[in-house]
Amino acid sequence: MFPKEVESVLQALEGAGYRAYAVGGCVRDLLRGVEPDDYDITTSARPEEVMALFKGHCIPTGLQHGTVTVRQNHRSFEVTTFRADGVYTDNRHPSEVFFSQSLEEDLRRRDFTINAMAMDLRGEVTDLYGGREDLQRGIIRCVGDADTRFTEDALRIMRALRFASRLGFTIEADTARSIRKNRALLQNIAVERILVEMNKLLTGAGAGQILLDYPEVLQVFLPEIAPCVGFEQHSKYHCYTVWEHIVHAVESVAAEPILRWTMLLHDIAKPPCFFTDEQGEGHFYGHPQRSAEMAAEITRRLKFDKRSAQRIVLLVEWHDREIAPTHKSVRRVLNAIGEEALRQLLQVKRADNMAQHEKFRYRLKEIDAVEAVMDELLAQECCFSLKQLAVNGRDLMALGLQGSEIGAALDALLQKVMDGELPNEKDALVQYVKEKKKP
Repeated sequence: MFPKEVESVLQALEGAGYRAYAVGGCVRDLLRGVEPDDYDITTSARPEEVMALFKGHCIPTGLQHGTVTVRQNHRSFEVTTFRADGVYTDNRHPSEVFFSQSLEEDLRRRDFTINAMAMDLRGEVTDLYGGREDLQRGIIRCVGDADTRFTEDALRIMRALRFASRLGFTIEADTARSIRKNRALLQNIAVERILVEMNKLLTGAGAGQILLDYPEVLQVFLPEIAPCVGFEQHSKYHCYTVWEHIVHAVESVAAEPILRWTMLLHDIAKPPCFFTDEQGEGHFYGHPQRSAEMAAEITRRLKFDKRSAQRIVLLVEWHDREIAPTHKSVRRVLNAIGEEALRQLLQVKRADNMAQHEKFRYRLKEIDAVEAVMDELLAQECCFSLKQLAVNGRDLMALGLQGSEIGAALDALLQKVMDGELPNEKDALVQYVKEKKKP
């Protein structure tokens, strides 16, 4: 049941007279028939005893919390002493940790029933809180009193939503009530931790349902979504409210953080941009640019890495731009944003269209046509950037151009090549520049 490295650690601990178990998420995944990403081990051995037992093969990564990282065959496993937590004073960390000889006490402090199970070397499961049954029923439920669990560590609110999304589970009624009741405690959690959980939530198979069910929780750190909830679009192109459209768009794009965040934010500025014409038809002129500005602020506030933030903002800004399936049009977009971003943009456009009224989903064919033109241009190695141009700055200097003249001439040549007015051949480009230089 366990990998040989995990068996080795458990056997060594048991052989030395200690109790030892795999615990938490790895047990949950094993019972689901899924190979765990990692294995955590809990034991009655104190940290110094674990260090002595695995001398030369361990790292004291968290001794104050009873954790030692044990290395076996190039794999690492966190081995943590049974413990009980002291009082939580910051809605995140216990003020003290007490080592224990009781597995039962250790499991009692854990977040959800499906994460509060332990398995010994022989595959025997210790399940004190009905985790196995909740796993079978597809339920996320707190261990003990939900309010206590969430006030101890408010990040558990996001973990509950994340597990529900990733596993496709339902959050048990009392746990759900407590999540909503205690949601403001998320203000006490570092945005870096919020971002990690949101990335996992958004890329889960059940993300859409969680977004629909818990927008008020997300509004604690994403207040910009509040106006979108329940906002009617009054548009023939749409059969959903703004928030419902956003959620369906999230569900319709590949489960990658950049793409899912793009869909979450692509129409975030629709409410403030809304107006109706004389026929009562709703319009949102300027919302892509305004949404991009809001996305820039959100990604800064949540401390995204620079590259991801820039790409999300770009895709939000471009999501509604028309791209004709012509060589000239596609070359210009490739020049502006590059191949990788354009491929992502086409995914964004497809997801946006899939979340509109089905009568207008014929646009998917137009998007496919743009992609086909792009593939054709790339296969032909067509020129759409200065580095692909058959001449460079040194060539133009040899023709007598200086300073800013060189950059301007290169840009002009690139535009001529992209528009099909000049071939991307050195002789032809040099001749063109010579002709332009004639008095």
